[in-house]
Amino acid sequence: MENMTYSNFRSHLADALDRVVDDHQPILVTRQSGKPAVVMSLEDFKSYEETAYLMASANNATRLNQAIQQLEKKKGKIKGLIEE
Repeated sequence: MENMTYSNFRSHLADALDRVVDDHQPILVTRQSGKPAVVMSLEDFKSYEETAYLMASANNATRLNQAIQQLEKKKGKIKGLIEE
């Protein structure tokens, strides 16, 4: 994660926001007299929210982790789309 001071972030705001969106990498903005903050794209934020929601249920998290393990072991199944 890239770190920027508040002053540097403010001076290069448009460029910093473009990098956050284009590279999908958040920026940590540090301040002299305040707590740091993280700037990230809306797309990435929504993705984090969705992941947190899906993993909030212990049963769902277990099922998803098992599915990931199966895919990593090349035991996934390819299925066609259902046509309407």
